[in-house]
Amino acid sequence: MRGVVVKKGEPVDRALKRLKTKLDTEGILEEMRRRRAFESPAARKIRKARTAPKRHKVRWRYTSPSQSAKAEEAAAAAAEA
Repeated sequence: MRGVVVKKGEPVDRALKRLKTKLDTEGILEEMRRRRAFESPAARKIRKARTAPKRHKVRWRYTSPSQSAKAEEAAAAAAEA
C-alpha cells in the first residue's frame, strides 16, 4: 500500500503533491494509464527503449562500493572465460 502521512499543520494540498510525486517516481501512474488500453508488442518495445536510459540512470546512481566491486569481478571473470 502506497501512501503519505499528513504531518501536523501541513496543508492537504502539500500532502497530495507529495503523494503524486511519489507515485510518479515509482511509475505507478504511468502503468495505470498504460493498462487502460491495449498496447501492441511493437509499441511496447518502442516505449521500453525510450524509457530505458532513465531507468538505468536511476539504478546506477545508487550503486554501493561493494556492488561495484562485485560487478567488476563478474566482468573480469566473463572476459577471462
